[in-house]
Amino acid sequence: MRDFPPDVPEFSTVVASESTIVTGRGGRSARRWSFAEPDTSSPARYLWWLLRQQWPVLVVLSLLAMLQWFPGAVGPYLVGQIIDQGLLGGDSSAVWRYAAGLLGLALVGVTAGVLGHTVVVRSWLIAMYGSMKLITRKTTQLGHVLPQRVPTGEVLSVASGDSDQMGALTEVLTRAVGALLAYLVIAGIVLHTSFELGVVVLLTAPLLVILAMPLLKPLERRQERERTRLSDLTSLATDIVAGLRILRGIGGEQTFAGNYADQSQLTRQAAVSAGRWQAAVDAASVLFSGMFLVTLTVLGAREVAAGELQVGQLVSFFGYAVFMVWPIQTFFELAQKWVRALVAARKTVAVMEQQPPWQQPEQPLTLPHGADLHDLESGFVAGHGRFTIVVSGTPEDSAALADRLGRYLPSDHDPVGLDVEDGLSGRAARRARQRKAQQRAELKARDAALAARRWGVTLGSVDLADVPIADVRDRILVSHTAAVVFAGTLQDTVDPAGRLTREEAERALLTAAAEDVFQLMPAGWQGQIDERGRGLSGGQRQRLVLARALAADPEILVLVEPTSAVDAHTEAAIAARLAEHRRGRTTVAMTVSPLLLHHADQVAYLEAGKVVDVGTHDELLARSAGYRRVVVRSLDEDEGKFEDEGSRS
Repeated sequence: MRDFPPDVPEFSTVVASESTIVTGRGGRSARRWSFAEPDTSSPARYLWWLLRQQWPVLVVLSLLAMLQWFPGAVGPYLVGQIIDQGLLGGDSSAVWRYAAGLLGLALVGVTAGVLGHTVVVRSWLIAMYGSMKLITRKTTQLGHVLPQRVPTGEVLSVASGDSDQMGALTEVLTRAVGALLAYLVIAGIVLHTSFELGVVVLLTAPLLVILAMPLLKPLERRQERERTRLSDLTSLATDIVAGLRILRGIGGEQTFAGNYADQSQLTRQAAVSAGRWQAAVDAASVLFSGMFLVTLTVLGAREVAAGELQVGQLVSFFGYAVFMVWPIQTFFELAQKWVRALVAARKTVAVMEQQPPWQQPEQPLTLPHGADLHDLESGFVAGHGRFTIVVSGTPEDSAALADRLGRYLPSDHDPVGLDVEDGLSGRAARRARQRKAQQRAELKARDAALAARRWGVTLGSVDLADVPIADVRDRILVSHTAAVVFAGTLQDTVDPAGRLTREEAERALLTAAAEDVFQLMPAGWQGQIDERGRGLSGGQRQRLVLARALAADPEILVLVEPTSAVDAHTEAAIAARLAEHRRGRTTVAMTVSPLLLHHADQVAYLEAGKVVDVGTHDELLARSAGYRRVVVRSLDEDEGKFEDEGSRS
């Protein structure tokens, strides 16, 4: 029996061949049917694959569910025997004998119920957290590629809401298996007693489910629409939270709050519409179950009147009919949750089928040590062991250069959503899903083509494309402005790998001028930081990101606007300490800050993405009019920004 939480190995960061065995933690090879190899060929196959991962648990649950249903299935038979043999037949020992049987059935049902609830929670969590961990592994496997293919809010929706549907399916499936076994037991008893009534019991339940099937398709469409609008709402909330500080600065809170309220109403309307169809399906299950109850009772009464059944047997038949309402409704519930799980699995598969673009080089090379880093497209050269700053009047050009230096794919396109356009259904919805799947496939092919070509960035004479991507990540670290702070202790934030001494961690914190963050923490290094550093200012978060990058101590460090959110005094301290901290190692910074430029060994000036001049800061100020405009404009903007902050305070 699989322990909780499920063991989900990390995925490889390169495209694996069919013969590749994904390795789990500790170097163990993953079994063919394990959480290492999800079947993403279709939503239904993904659900069956997920169920197979814990088949021993599901078997145990099904047996416990059968024992839970058993008292209701066999109890009416014992009651009938008490009436016919004990009360009408005058056999008092039969009354006690069958009453003891009823007590035993009750004890079995209670015990099975307690054990079943314990195991079903475990099964639910395995399926739910297994799906969540798969999405997390896929996110870490793809890294910066995933947000370029699928909107971040939709990935969050899949990991949180959709994974819960997988857990709900495992619970109702095992309950339905137990109900089916109880249904077969009742059918056998009834067939043995009355062939006509036994045939009614055998055929009625499947017939009632088939009659309700036309209601399931509209239910699926409306549940998918609800899921689409909920995903849009999640994406909007994610964007608002990420940009809340900026929204407050420009007075945009009310506008975005209104947008969120409008989207909330659309989501509510979709939920109400789905709820109506859910109510229709539930009403149909109750109606059909009631019709079955009446039919079986009428037929049984006729057979009693004809002398073919005894009174106790009629009471038993009525008990069977009352009990069969619950298995039939369980079959309806299984159909409904299967539909919901299919909707969730469709989104999950769309994320899980994404693969990294990186290929293992046919003849991998090793990056040399002590060499210059050269970008052929722009002509930029970062000298070994030097502090080089790139200045550009167009921030997008310097950011693109940083991505190339770290071998990151360009983010020059919008991701493709998982949901179809609101209001589409039937054939139009299928065509929309196919179109989006084709768009994702085109993005995948585009990324693979970009990753497979000559990269155009060399360390020494070795192109980065000739080196395994893991080696590039080990040697070159790019710290971008979009980097976030995760929830955890201050120690985990600065040193996530847990390899630094206290002195090394303190040195990184000091260089980033983040001592004030340490002082804010009552527990020091063990002080807790909220998700995304919500309790910190923008400057404090940026300085923690810088400290984390410095603590990694890479051979080549590329910093994109490392001091854009700090004041001039703090920036001056960082500039002086950064140059000293990284002395002897290659450091590249994308910035127009004069305070940092004064400490640079070399400055490269970009125009239209090309290096047009190289020199020290003072040399470029003296001979390049374009460089002067960019730096002086930046200085004026910074002074205006700090003056505005001072007036507001």
